[in-house]
Amino acid sequence: MSSSAFSRRRFLRASGALGALAMLQRLAPAYAQAPGGAHAGHVGMAGMAGKGAEGAAGKTSTYDLAIDRAVIDLAGTSAAAVTVNGTVPGPLLRFREGDEALIRVSNRLHGEDTSIHWHGLILPAEMDGVPGVSFAGIKPGETFAYRFPLKQSGTYWYHSHSGFQEQLGVFGPLIIDPREPEPYAFDREYVVLLSDWTFTDPHLVYSRLKKQANYYNRQRATLPDLFRDAKREGWSATFANRREWARMRMDPTDISDLTSATYTYLVNGLPPAANWTGLFHPGERVRLRFINASAATYFDVRIPGLPMTVVQADGNDVQPVTVDEFRIAVAETYDVIVEPSEDRAYTLFAETMDRSGYAAGTLAPRLGMTAPMPARRARPLRTMADMGMDHGSGAGSMAGMPGMAAETHSGHGSAPTPSPARKGHDMAAMADLPKPAPASPPAVDHSTMPGMADMPGMKMPVAPVASGEHAGMAMPATSAPTEVAAPVPHGPDNHGASNSMVAMAPRNRLHERGTGLEDAPHRVLVYTDLRSVRPRPEVRPPDREIELHITGNMERYIWGFDGKTFSEAPAPIAFKLGERVRLTFVNDTMMDHPMHLHGMWSEPENGAGAYRPKKHTINVKPAERLSLDIEADAPGFWAMHCHILYHMEAGMFRVVSVA
Repeated sequence: MSSSAFSRRRFLRASGALGALAMLQRLAPAYAQAPGGAHAGHVGMAGMAGKGAEGAAGKTSTYDLAIDRAVIDLAGTSAAAVTVNGTVPGPLLRFREGDEALIRVSNRLHGEDTSIHWHGLILPAEMDGVPGVSFAGIKPGETFAYRFPLKQSGTYWYHSHSGFQEQLGVFGPLIIDPREPEPYAFDREYVVLLSDWTFTDPHLVYSRLKKQANYYNRQRATLPDLFRDAKREGWSATFANRREWARMRMDPTDISDLTSATYTYLVNGLPPAANWTGLFHPGERVRLRFINASAATYFDVRIPGLPMTVVQADGNDVQPVTVDEFRIAVAETYDVIVEPSEDRAYTLFAETMDRSGYAAGTLAPRLGMTAPMPARRARPLRTMADMGMDHGSGAGSMAGMPGMAAETHSGHGSAPTPSPARKGHDMAAMADLPKPAPASPPAVDHSTMPGMADMPGMKMPVAPVASGEHAGMAMPATSAPTEVAAPVPHGPDNHGASNSMVAMAPRNRLHERGTGLEDAPHRVLVYTDLRSVRPRPEVRPPDREIELHITGNMERYIWGFDGKTFSEAPAPIAFKLGERVRLTFVNDTMMDHPMHLHGMWSEPENGAGAYRPKKHTINVKPAERLSLDIEADAPGFWAMHCHILYHMEAGMFRVVSVA
């Protein structure tokens, strides 16, 4: 969401000017320093203290945040950053469930709007912090007071929704302590906030991607790879495979748009060489609150020699599941408990999904201790199966998936079901929805929206019209489809020039580990492992299903839904207040996409029945068909987008209206 452009020239000028005015120092928050303090009875969580005051509605916790520019020293290199209270990442904010939050955010930037979005929090729409959707943004020299009740507990984070400020440093952790005791015990806790940093102006990064989408892919196949594949598979099969990838204008090494060619990977704002360390006494239970606050990077997290018990996902308690590794998508959070019993150090290793780099830290009984770094794994490769082109019997098979056969879309057939004669899901029925009637939304400045940089100054009110333009997906009419569905053949529609890829048989992949983890010799967390601690109350089946195809043209670096960028489809997707909506994503691209709907919980259909987890961010794998149930209980206008910042900026963004 762009505000006024921060050009490369201004980026370099800021670096020079600030460097001349102040001594360079490592601007890091308290939780990145050597631990030693206690917070809420748990060691290692020193953070910013909010001012509390009792009022008629209970305690109000108040924080004052200032967004400004500074130069930081990162890995021995000066970097121009946008800071929160002078640090990168921003300070830890801590609250208590049931209280009220009052956060005053002051914009000290020159000629540039700013904002803060409270990622994963359930709050009034006008407090959500998305310029042009929920509020107008924070002008230079102004202060905006965010005030909202704290209706939940868990591990969350905050970040700017203005331009590339998130990439430049405007993000930080947020924790809400529960009113009631948690169903697991621990002795210490640490925030482990993962992020990616580029020393290149993010606007230049984006410009390079638009001109050459594989600019940062330094792992493409070489001539030796050709001969190796031919020796293993034969020349005919090798050339056929190469032709298929060329036809799609893709490369099997296209795992991530941005790699270590531009990124440095950080733990709590520190590179691996700085060795962030969390202390423990042998025999203690240590809670690690993992937050992926990166702009574009997936991490595969493991602590060799130390199993991790996952107890929370996206701020919600889940039934404990012990794993050796988990993939954390952009914007997700996972809480794990580890029990180091030996008097030795353990390496906390967060390897990037493309295997080009890593973030790392240490758990140890004493400062200064280190453990060996794990061996780096080979680069992964996409396959034709990732594009839904594996027509073998195993495509989409649910054999061996416990609990999958029994659960169905109970009552799903009660919603209007498209007939086989219709092309795809029929969105015409949405025209009958009542128009949103709450207070008028803010004027949408489309110059600040993803994909709208070429339309400066265009402003208009959000029109309360229905959305959903996809056609061409022949959906079989069934009265009770299984929750984890078999592949559904794609129809003839390729969504036009804005989409160069079509998954021929998208399937549910929630039980799959993901690219690069298929052959890991240990247990890896998958979405079907996630089960809520308590069963959800009895709810009615979905009233309606909306299907959105995730589409893209990698060569032109265009991303969107149903073949359209936000600039081409700015009208909101209309939810009716109080209805239960089944939102189905079909990923027609060969990239992973972390999808985030603001303001409402999403329940992935992962086979857990009444124990489905609640999530605010869900990763959609290539060629995956993934359904979420959503209770439309939050009136207003909400953002929905891919949380890879550059995908959102390139158009993978929509507005959802609830009225």
